[in-house]
Formats: sequence, C-alpha cells, structure tokens
Amino acid sequence: MDAKARNCLLQHREALEKDIKTSYIMDHMISDGFLTILEEEKVRNEPTQQQRAAMLIKMILKKDNGSYISFYNALLHEGYKDLAALLHDGIPVVSSSSGKDSVTGITSYVRTVLCEGGVPQRPVVFVARKKLVNAIQQKLSKLNGDPGWVTIYGMAGCGKSVLAAEAVRDHSLLKHCFPGGVHWVSVGKQDKSGLLMKLQNLCTRLDQDESFSQRLPLNIEEAKDRLRILMLRKHPSCLLILDDIWDPWVLKAFDNQCQILLTTRDKSVTDSVMGPKYVIPVESSLGKEKGLEILSLFVNMKKADLPEQAHSIIKECKGSPLVVSLIGALLRDFPNRWEYYLRQLQNKQFKRIRKSSSYDYEALDEAMSISVEMLRENIKNYYTDLSILPKDVKVPTKVLCILWDMETEEVEDILQEFVNKSLLFCDRNGKSFRYYLHDLQVDFLTEKNRSQLQDLHKKMITQFQRYYQLPNLLPDQEDCMYWYNFLAYHMASAKMHKELCALMFSLDWIKAKTELVGPAHLIHEFVEYRHILDEKDCAVSENFQEFLSLNGHLLGRQPFPNIVQLGLCEPETSEVYQQAKLQAKQEVDNGTLYLEWINKKTIMNLSRLVVRPHTDAVYHACFSEDGQRIASCGADKTLQVFKAETGEKLLEIKAHEDEVLCCAFSTDDRFIATCSVDKKVKIWNSMTGELVHNYDEHSEQVNCCHFTNSSHHFLLATGSSDCVLKLWDLNQKQCRNTLFGHINSVSHCRFSPDDKLLASCSADGTLKLWDVTSANERKSINVKQFFLNSEDLQEDMEVIVKCCSWSADGARIMVAAKNKIFLFDIYTSDLLGEILMGHHSTIQYCDFSPQNHLAVVALSQYCVELWNIDSCSKVADCRGHLSWVHGVMFSPDGSSFLTSSDDQTIRLWETKKVCKNSPIMFKQEVDVVFQENEVMVLAVDHRKHHLQLINGKTGQIDYLTEAQVSCCCLSPHLQYIAFGDENGAIEILEPVNNRIFQSRIRHKKTVRHIQFTADEKTLISSSDDSAIQVWNWQLEKCEVLQAHQEPVKDFRLLKNSRLLSWSFDGTVKVWNIFTGKVEKDFVCHQGTVLSCDISHDATKFSSTSADKTAKIWSFDLLSPLHELRGHNGCVRCSAFSVDSTLLATGDDNGEIRIWNVSNGELLHLCAPLSEEGAATHGGWVTDLCFSPDGKMLISAGGYLKWWNVVTGQSLQTFYTNGTNLKKIHVSPDFKTYVTVDNLGILYILQTLE
Repeated sequence: MDAKARNCLLQHREALEKDIKTSYIMDHMISDGFLTILEEEKVRNEPTQQQRAAMLIKMILKKDNGSYISFYNALLHEGYKDLAALLHDGIPVVSSSSGKDSVTGITSYVRTVLCEGGVPQRPVVFVARKKLVNAIQQKLSKLNGDPGWVTIYGMAGCGKSVLAAEAVRDHSLLKHCFPGGVHWVSVGKQDKSGLLMKLQNLCTRLDQDESFSQRLPLNIEEAKDRLRILMLRKHPSCLLILDDIWDPWVLKAFDNQCQILLTTRDKSVTDSVMGPKYVIPVESSLGKEKGLEILSLFVNMKKADLPEQAHSIIKECKGSPLVVSLIGALLRDFPNRWEYYLRQLQNKQFKRIRKSSSYDYEALDEAMSISVEMLRENIKNYYTDLSILPKDVKVPTKVLCILWDMETEEVEDILQEFVNKSLLFCDRNGKSFRYYLHDLQVDFLTEKNRSQLQDLHKKMITQFQRYYQLPNLLPDQEDCMYWYNFLAYHMASAKMHKELCALMFSLDWIKAKTELVGPAHLIHEFVEYRHILDEKDCAVSENFQEFLSLNGHLLGRQPFPNIVQLGLCEPETSEVYQQAKLQAKQEVDNGTLYLEWINKKTIMNLSRLVVRPHTDAVYHACFSEDGQRIASCGADKTLQVFKAETGEKLLEIKAHEDEVLCCAFSTDDRFIATCSVDKKVKIWNSMTGELVHNYDEHSEQVNCCHFTNSSHHFLLATGSSDCVLKLWDLNQKQCRNTLFGHINSVSHCRFSPDDKLLASCSADGTLKLWDVTSANERKSINVKQFFLNSEDLQEDMEVIVKCCSWSADGARIMVAAKNKIFLFDIYTSDLLGEILMGHHSTIQYCDFSPQNHLAVVALSQYCVELWNIDSCSKVADCRGHLSWVHGVMFSPDGSSFLTSSDDQTIRLWETKKVCKNSPIMFKQEVDVVFQENEVMVLAVDHRKHHLQLINGKTGQIDYLTEAQVSCCCLSPHLQYIAFGDENGAIEILEPVNNRIFQSRIRHKKTVRHIQFTADEKTLISSSDDSAIQVWNWQLEKCEVLQAHQEPVKDFRLLKNSRLLSWSFDGTVKVWNIFTGKVEKDFVCHQGTVLSCDISHDATKFSSTSADKTAKIWSFDLLSPLHELRGHNGCVRCSAFSVDSTLLATGDDNGEIRIWNVSNGELLHLCAPLSEEGAATHGGWVTDLCFSPDGKMLISAGGYLKWWNVVTGQSLQTFYTNGTNLKKIHVSPDFKTYVTVDNLGILYILQTLE
C-alpha cells in the first residue's frame, strides 16, 4: 500500500474503529475480491463491534492499494460518507490486478471494457508517463461516482489522447470507479451539424439493441436528451471520454450529469458547464530523456547507445511526442539515416504551414515531409489523396474503396502502412475501420498539395458518381453519413459548380438529407456556398434557402413531415413548388394523397428566418451592434447567441439559476449583459461565453438591462422589482450609482442616443428621466394620468408602464402602457401623440426604428404591428407566432426587426417587405357553401371588419358590408347572408339589391351560431344568453326557445322542423321550431357537452364532453346506447361515417378514436403520442369528417390530418402557418377543404389529381 494511503488510514483509525459496522463493509470487499471468507470469519470472531473494526483495519493495512479503494467505496455504499471523506485524500492509484497479460500488463477485463468503449489502443511504441497518468487517475477517483469534469489540457501533439487512454487502462479504477464502462468520443473542431453527427454515432453505439429508439436524433437538443436517458438507464456509473474539445458550447451537449474526462487545448472550455472540475496540465514537450526513450524503442537500441544525432533531433523537434514518433518510425525502417533526418530538420527547407499558432508547426511540417517521402513509391499517391479528407472526421473504409476503386482488403492494407508510420490513425467500430488524420497532418497535406486539391476533389466526385445514383443512398450503408455530410463540400472544392447546384437544388436531396440528419447542416451549406449557388440562379437559391429557413422547425420534428406536401405550399413560381408538384403528380398515380393550397397567392410569408434556440419561452432577443449576431434569453435560464443570417448557433450558456428576463450587447459587441429572476446581473464575453462579471446587489428580480451607446466608456443600467435602477461601470466590482425615485417595480430602461439621459418605466405609472453623470432625477412624467378619464380605470388602479424607446435624434421618447402608445417631447414633457391599440389588446413591448418614423409593437394576442408614429397610422400586421410575443427590436440599421415569443421561436422580419405586404387576416368564424364546381366562402376581415364573399376557385372577392361580426352564414342557394354581433343583434343581407333585414328581438349576449333552414325562409341563432331564436324574417315572426340553463354550445337542424341543441349545462334537447317546445330532453354528461353529431340515417346522435367520455344515443331512448371511455382529455368533437356504422371522436390530447357504432367497441387509435411526448395533432382535435365511402377521415387541430380508417394510419398532414383550427369545411365529394387558422389565414385546399 502507498505510504500516503497507509498514513491516512492510520491517522483516522480511531474514528473508523469507533463508528463502523463491519458486516456489510466486508460483504463489499469480498465481492471486490480483496477479502477472503477466512479473513471475514476471523473478524467476526472478535467479541465487540469496535474490536471487529480494529481487526478489519489491521488486515487492510497489510494489503495493497486496491484494498484501500475497496474499503473506501464500501464506506460510501453503506452511508459512511463522513468517514469516507476522511480517507479521500489518501486514495492511491492502483496497479492492475492479477490476470494481467504478460506483455501489456493489462487484464482481459480492461481489454474488453476499453474495446467496447472505443478507447484507442496503445501506440506501437509506448513510453509510460506515470506521474501524469497517476495525476489523471487521482482526479478521476475524486469524482466519486458523482457528475463532474476532469480536463487534460495542453498543446497539440503533446500526447493528451494517449494519456487519457492510458489512465483508464487500469483494472481497479474501472472496477470500482466506473463499473458501467468507458465510452470514447473523438470530437475535434465542430460546427453544429458535425457535433450532431458525433452525438448520433454515440447514441447508436450506446443503444445497439435499439431498445430506446430505432431512429437517429435529428437535432442537438434531442440528441442530448437521448444521451441523458441512455447514460442514466443503460450506462450508469460509466465514464465518458471526450477527445480534442475545442469549443465550450460543444460541452453543453454532453452536460448530462455524467462523469467526463476530456482532452483539450483550451483550459477554459469547462467554464460554461456546472459541477466539480479538475484540471491536469500536460507539457508540450516530453523532455529529453522521454524523447530519447521513444527513439530507442523505435530503433531497438539502448538509450545509452543512441548516436549523438538522437540528442540533436530531440532538440530540433522540441520534444513533441508526435514529431518524435514520426521520426522514430522512419528510423525504424532506415536505422542508418540519423544524420540525414537531422540535416533535413536543421535545414528548415519546408514551407511553414501556419506562421502564428499556439504550437510549433515548423517541426511537424519537416517531420511530415520526411515521413511522406519515405513511403513506397506505389502508395505515395494514395497518401496524397487523403489531402481532401475533412478535419476531425473518421472516414469509413468504404469511402476510400470508392475513391480508389479497390476491394476493402486492398484498401485496408495500404492504410495500415500509413498507420504503422504514424501518418494516419485508425479507429475500430465493430467490424469496420474508420480512418482519420490529425488536424496538423491535414494542414500539412493541404499546403503541400494545394495545386492538386481541385483535381483530387473532382476525382472523389467522379468515383462517387460511378458507384451511386442520387438520392439512392441507404441509411444502413457504411459510408452513407459521410456522403450526406460532405458531398457538397467535395463538389464545391472541385469547382464542380453545375453538379453542386443540381445537388443543392434537388428536392430529393433535401428530403433525404433532412430526414436523416435534420435541416441545420443544409441551411449552413446554402450559406457556405451561396456565392456559387447565386451565380447559377440567385432566385432558385433563395427559394430553397427560404424553404429550409422557414420550415426548419417542422423538418426537425417527428414524425418527419412529407417534404413534398410542404413544397406544394410554396409560391407557384418557386423551384421548390415546381419540383414538389412534379413528384406529387407521380405519387398521386400510385395512390398517395396530396393537397394543393389553391388560394395561397393571397398569402406571403413575411418572416425571413424562424429559429427555435430555446426549450421554453423566449423573453428577449437583441441584435449585436454590427447586426451580424442575435442574443436571446428566456425561461430555460440560458443565453443563446446565433448568426442573424442563418440562425446557426454560436454560443449556448447556462446563464442563471432562474429565468433570464433580458439581455443586451455592448456597443463594441465584446460583451453581453444578462439579468434574471435570481436577482443577479452578469456580463459575458460575447465570443467565448466566459463570465466576466457577476453583480449581486439588487434585492429582487432584475427586469431589464441596457448599455450606453458610446464605446468610449461603458455603463450598464439595470432596473429591478426592488424599485431602483443601478448604473454599473465594467471596470468596477460594485455598482457606480443607485437611482431611487420609483415607488414600484422598474420594468424597463433605455439610455438616450447621446448617453446623457437614462429613461425608466415603472409599475408606478411613471416615466422618469435621469441625468447619467450625476445620477439625479431630471424629470418625471405621470403616464397614469392619461388613463384617468377612461371609464374602465379608477384612480387606485395599477397602470404599468411597460417599456420606452428613444427616437434617433433623442428629442422624443415613445412609451407603452396598457393598450396605448404615447409620444412625449423630452424637453417640454408635452404629449405629442397617442395611439390606441384596441380595447382587447395589451402592449407587451415596443421599439423605435433607428432610421425612420416606424415603431414595432408587440401585442398580447400573438400579434406584432408596425406603426408610423408621425401619422399615428398602422402600417402593417406581422402574424406568425403561436403564442404571446414578449419582445421586439429593430436591427441597428432598421432594415429588419426580430420578435421573440412564448412559442420558443424568434422570427426575423424584413421591414420593407412587411410594409409592402400586409396580409388580410380573417376571423375563424367563416361559412362555406360548395356548389357544383364552386367554393363560396363568407368571411370577415379581422382588421377592417369587412364582410366579404370569396370565390375560392377564382379568388374574386365581393365586399358586402362593414360590421362587428361575431358569426355569419350563407343561405344554401347563396341568396342571403346572415350575421350576428357581440351585442346580440342579427341582420340578413340580400346581396342582389343590398337590402338589409334586422331582427326586432335581440339576443341579450353575443350571437355564437346562425343557420338558415333549407328553404331559406327561417334563420336559427344561438347565443351566450342560453336562448335559441327561430326567426322567420320574411313573415317577421320570432320564436325564442328557452330551456337551457347555460349558454348553448351549438345546434343542428333535423328533419320535420326539429332542432337538436347542446349546452354547457350538460344536456341535449330536441325542439319543435314551430311550437318552441322541447320534445326530448337528454341529460347527457356531468360536464359541458362540447359537440354532437347526427347519424346520416337520422336515428342516432353522439355527444362528447369535458368529462372525457363520448356517448351514442338513440332518438327513441333517454339513456345512451353506448358510453365510450378511454380518452384522457376533453372529448371535443365527433363524427359519424356516411353509412352510420362508425363514429370518430377526438380529444384535447390530440388523440382520435374510431368506434363501432353497433357495439361501442374501439376499432382504431389514430393519433398515439409521439416520442417527444407531445400530441401528434399539435393540440386539441377540434373537428372530424368521414369521406363518403367511409375509408378516409380528416381531422382538424393544430393542423390538418388525413387518416386511413381501415388501418388507422396517417395518410397526409397539412401544416398550417398558424394553429388552433376550429373547424374544417369539407365538400360533398371529399376533394375540397376550407379552414382558417388562429393567425387569420384562409386555406382552400384541393386534392391533387
């Protein structure tokens, strides 16, 4: 036993003997093989507990290091954490146990674990560096089974990877500290798509039996979550080794409560992650003696017998392990060339690869050249071919078989020669081999063969085309992932622009690649090769990039959407649409269902980019001063930084312990400030993510932060719920000034353009201006007073001034409170303008354009609006978000603006495009009549309140009247139009002569539903006042049906002047509309009756309810025929098939069930939960309809879905821009469909034939 371990045990012997119970401790040690049964018996024979403990410790003191570790681990397992802590500092690094291989000194157990985990084997020539290995093992032991990070860092070529592998080549360490095994991942310098590939490969390795999932994760967040589950459930207590980490953000993907050993050149990479951290620095040089030892082993000589040139070689190459190994491999083959190789190094005749770097490229360049020159002539060209391999990529043998047109065995023989001479590295993955170059070797080859690179890349593409016909790559092919990720790279490098454009402009390629690896890498390639693609066809390039950018949030989801159907939603002039249309027509002939959006010309997607960087609500996002980056923060407690052009993530920082409410770039873009509910303000390096300052002086949550506009001297202002503002000088550790004056929470603050004033808004109803130099209050404007005259506000009611924004000249300031925007003169405090946003809107945020008189305003009903502040007129609506919009901000030049929302997305909008193309938005209450080959839609413009009749096929619009409409309907023959309003009034319009008829008897509350009878003489209406009105408007007779105790949900007309109604009171009633009497009263449910449907034979009806049940009724019986149970959410809709044999029901979990009407049995469950746990229907199922033949079913919810009724399988999905579809109108032939989403977008869809 080590002296240190022995002394530690002796030092704490008394405490151990006093407290431990030996029985269970010995069980663990016997299991570990460090205590025998006879020894256990000897301990048990001692008369007292303390004596038994003393005997056990006496035995351990006579044993080896392994016994000490076994005893330490046993203490931990049995709950003696305090006692174990006493022994922690004495933990020794143990040597391998018995059963060692006589040559390598490694047990079969270690070999098995390391082989399964992908740990590289020892180099052919290996020199032990015991001190460093022991240091690493000690740090690994300190993890003690808990999550943490052990970092090996140093310059390239210093042997970090070899040391990491050697540290885990120890039996006792693996057995006691990492019984779950070891898993090695070669990471390297990665972008997001490259990291995703690494994670996908690791998940595949950890889940070889595919017990968790049979598909690859499609984005980093999904991969991180998959990895967490796999490590927790299948590989607990294991060690994850991450080799060659370059960037801090990469570690975030592995920050899953794991035990991690990593190698890196950057000591600070772990600053961005949480948990215990231990660091082992590695010197760049082996030292003279170790270098000589390596050379002696290569040439099989004693160190003392090495020639003088050996010492000079070590000096010239500066002891770099990589360079010494390369020279040693050459000397092994030509042991008499010491002078020659020394002269080559001394002459420094090779061109330097990089003149400025953190390590010495010069020596490597020289050693590499010599190594390559010494290759056999007939294989030198093969090594030259490796010049085009991407950095940090392990290339499957099959790729090189294709490149060289050889059998696998031939290729492996050639590559093995390179491996033997330290010119290439090999990684075994199961039965296959993957080869890679060190990044220094790639740099060397690239520089040496620069003039040949284009031809080499062209050779790669030519060979690929001989073997494969795109896009017929199969995911299970060994080389498949390589081609999907690097085919475009090789084409661009070969300057095969025509082929690159054909590839990137192919919907087949887009479909195949996104389905396998998600859209992120493709978007990156469109940006990377834009100069080439634009040269071919700028418009087509823009078509495809826009398609990917705006559908990326769909293409990364499961189940994977039909990309052809998505393409059919693009403008008809788009190349994406034309390719999708061509494919769809071919597939329609084989029975596939596709939909054409026939009125899409009226719709323009105004977003330029949609990104989903967060996993929860996004509270704030802002541009960098150069407009190139966007920073965002939100409820997931993170700060994200990504490129404004592509959405490519640059940084991800776990910034705070609670929700992050605001973030801001400094004027020089070097820093980002964040503030949080955790009461802290933090300053980050915007490039590295390193924490620069952590301020903790506010006593409540910090709501806002903003930097001064001048880069000469930074000040940061913060406002908090503690009612104060603080000014921070980044050169000081404490706040410079505290600004008192507000008497309620400070909600927002902004420096004036000249930095002389600071404006602040508060829940106390005021806007205050502060002198920045003196920190004194300059003036206060009582915004609340401008609401005191309104009827709905009393003097003691709260008016929260949400935000403020300065005009570019600093002479005016815009302020938002409740539903109004105010514009003040800062010199006189005069009110210059006032804008009322509407009685039902609350302003969440506003921002002044830095270039003109525009302001962007976020409203509570998911909407963003652009206003001209000078004229107080609305310029445009921007709809696209599916939930509350928390923040808006213009870019520094005003050309674009961004919006951040509860729906986890950030949208980037082009200001000019939005101003020119403000879309028409309809209320969701529409009526549709299908006549022969026509589709007539009655709809209400949400903004202008125009009631309009739209011909769905031709697009012709007839503007009928202007009214505050709550519901509307068309008469069956289009002779009349009826509409109701929120005040209970009902009107009928005769379009031919514009005559209007008004009901003399109003409803008392909002009219919800109206419908004409078949003869068009009577109008039925229902309202929130619980009444139903039957109005024969031609005879001016009105019958009121009053029996429901709560508002009527809806009604249906029956034959023989009967009417079926259902209500929030849980009842369904059958009325005689002439007599006004209830003929039948069905008490259906305990909760609200949400829907009813009537069978086509008119003998039955269904009811669904908030009580999670559905029921089938006969009109002849007051008790249900069948009660349908099984839904786990409110059953919101139901529909009978045309032959009345089937009933479909849909619930709030997105689940659809199909039932047998005759016996009430469940036939199919159409929408089970997806892998992510979210409903496949994107929310509530709100409407259902069977096809006439009963073989197909359409459902409305978060989007539209078509189902095969026989199998219960999904046939097609149409993703609407918005969500929350209320109803789907279906033509009798089941070929035309009409709906409106919550953004007010009208969809007239037709099946493609």
